[in-house]
Amino acid sequence: MPTVSMSQLNTAQFDHVTSDTESWNILETALNPEKLHAQETVFTIGNGYLGTRGSFEEGFPGDQSATLIHGMFDNAPIVQTELVNCPNWLPLVIKLDGEKFQLDHGAILNYERRLNLKAGLLTRTVQWRSPSGHHFAFRFERFCSLSDRHVMAMRVHVTSIDFSGSVEIEAGFEAHPTTVTIPHWMTLKTGSLNNLMWLSTQTLHTGLQLGLAAKLTVTKADETIPVRDCANTLMAATTIAPNQTVIAEKIVSIYTSRDIEFPLTVALRRLAKSPSYQTLFAAHLLAWGITWQNSDVVIEGDLTAQISIRYNLFQLMIAAPRHDNRVSIPAKTLSGFAYRGHVFWDTEIFIVPFFALTQPAIAENLLTYRYNTLAGARRKAREAGYQGAMYAWESAATGDEVTPRWVPGAKGELIRIWCGDIEHHITADVAYAVWQYWQITGDHDWMRNCGAEILIETAKFWASAVKWTGRRYELLDVIGPDENHEHCNNNAFTNAMAQFNLRSARMVWDWLAKSYPETALRLRQKLNLTLEELKTWGTIAQSLTIYPDPETKLIEQFDGFFDLIDVNLQEYEPRSQSMQALLGIEPTNQRQILKQPDVLMMLYLLRQQFDHETLQANWNYYVPRTDHTYGSSLGPAVHAILACGLSYVDEAYQHFMRAALVDLEDVRGNASEGVHAASAGGLWQAIVFGFAGIRLTDLGPVACPSLPAHWTRLKFRLCWQDQWYEFDLSQTGVLCEAVEQSMQSHFAST
Repeated sequence: MPTVSMSQLNTAQFDHVTSDTESWNILETALNPEKLHAQETVFTIGNGYLGTRGSFEEGFPGDQSATLIHGMFDNAPIVQTELVNCPNWLPLVIKLDGEKFQLDHGAILNYERRLNLKAGLLTRTVQWRSPSGHHFAFRFERFCSLSDRHVMAMRVHVTSIDFSGSVEIEAGFEAHPTTVTIPHWMTLKTGSLNNLMWLSTQTLHTGLQLGLAAKLTVTKADETIPVRDCANTLMAATTIAPNQTVIAEKIVSIYTSRDIEFPLTVALRRLAKSPSYQTLFAAHLLAWGITWQNSDVVIEGDLTAQISIRYNLFQLMIAAPRHDNRVSIPAKTLSGFAYRGHVFWDTEIFIVPFFALTQPAIAENLLTYRYNTLAGARRKAREAGYQGAMYAWESAATGDEVTPRWVPGAKGELIRIWCGDIEHHITADVAYAVWQYWQITGDHDWMRNCGAEILIETAKFWASAVKWTGRRYELLDVIGPDENHEHCNNNAFTNAMAQFNLRSARMVWDWLAKSYPETALRLRQKLNLTLEELKTWGTIAQSLTIYPDPETKLIEQFDGFFDLIDVNLQEYEPRSQSMQALLGIEPTNQRQILKQPDVLMMLYLLRQQFDHETLQANWNYYVPRTDHTYGSSLGPAVHAILACGLSYVDEAYQHFMRAALVDLEDVRGNASEGVHAASAGGLWQAIVFGFAGIRLTDLGPVACPSLPAHWTRLKFRLCWQDQWYEFDLSQTGVLCEAVEQSMQSHFAST
């Protein structure tokens, strides 16, 4: 077997064609330190409570290890608040006759890292020659339990090939990690006893406490090796001979003061009752089996597409709060530091549809977060001089606006960020998701208790935000989804979504008044809602109607867009950065260059309102003017869906793959910052609403597929109005089967 030293490593081979025919594994077959941070993102694991990046247990120079827990925010300069990097539960040091096992020392003889998506298990196998020339085999595995969100576990096999001598295994915590160089933790208590260790710590500003406890078990053959506590770590020492294996298991329990009053006490009690590693893993495996049963997408004939969709859905599911409706999914999930754990429109528009149609309880949690943060949205509206609720462009624990107003540029200059002030469409995006969830699930209780108030308060905002200009109501000085253009008047997307918000609020009010008059009366009094307001909503909504040009069918993105400088983007190829980075902020603002689809995004979300001819004309105009490669990662999936609607299946597939591999192949060069959550959710929509052509009708979902030529089968399940439908599509036909209600009840109970 050839020897590979650290100095000889080439670009890591990233192999999507997995060793099993069903495509459930992400493989890395060589270590490339230059891709260290991106691969840490790719190999993130989690359980909906926390996420842990794919850093090595023994560490590596310059790594960006992180464990992020939902809701654990602390104050930070510029960004106001950030989801903090929690104490690291991974550290496990292995010494062989005093030599530490480290991949940046000695020689790597063989290497494989594998993320088993079906099992939620991260493994790493290494054959390694130590600096002193001894040969060892290591197998690491770890998981964050999906069956018990407060438990994580790891196991390592250390096998000697030609070495006789001592082995020491030391387990610990990293108590004071920083978050992008910012410290956030103050240790309250730490200790160890026998094979247990613990840590109690608190955030510096918000005072959130975290309790972390671990136990270490080490065995050799049938022998249990004694573990001793040593300076707040746990250590076991034994000897090893050729062909012998030492196994170490580290089981960890974690709680925060968001969960319980005394997190360390509960963590220790939970650990004391913890079963064996194998029993924990069996329960974890069962939980994943149930989850995948409803959420899997099967693609036959395209291994890359198959593994990519499963990977992206896995990353969404491990970031989705299953037991907490006070939090939502950040733009970079729980896998990286970009956007500091803040929540954007990404969740409602790109992610909620997946959960609403496969795991409705999670969708309910995500939208209830918006209900629970209504107070912050109301504060923002008042501070800006508006009424009702104005949702934050970047939201954290309270729903107050946390978008920084100024950020330092590359040369140290301050750059004004306007999104938090005028990117108003986020408010209508939340309302859109509320309405969509209701239509999909028929969850009248949630709409009555939570959703109706969101819709009414957001409608109040729009009614106060519009300006009467003498002939109609208008929305002035806004930013649409295309953030290359700021301070726009009558952005088509914003106007159309505001109209949708106003009309859906009125419809929900009429439903509420008819079906639940007591609730309607309570809300009317609480929100000071008048009949005159309700009438005004209809007038304003009518004024915001979008009319395509009768001859060209084009919809102008905003007032004056067609007067901007036109640009042929092909003249700037090849390039390795966005057009805004290439030209500058203001020059881009003066040109018809889109960061992401804007008018086309409107045509997708409000597709019932526009005809095929309008879609075709605007596709022809706006697609060539969009920065597809280095603009926004939110764009490719939307382009894929609309391309399917125009029967451009090959072009749709190109956009689809750009979204599918955004993290797996780091196509934008920023995977190190965390998983692209919106792209992941959009990828599922591209399959279901694009290639499968699913239309949600009053009689249930129906398929009008346009499959890529090499896809021989596409299979998935959808839950509509509490009924499960299974779609099995091929090039020759469509099979849709409504699953029995008893099966639905079984899935819900499990």
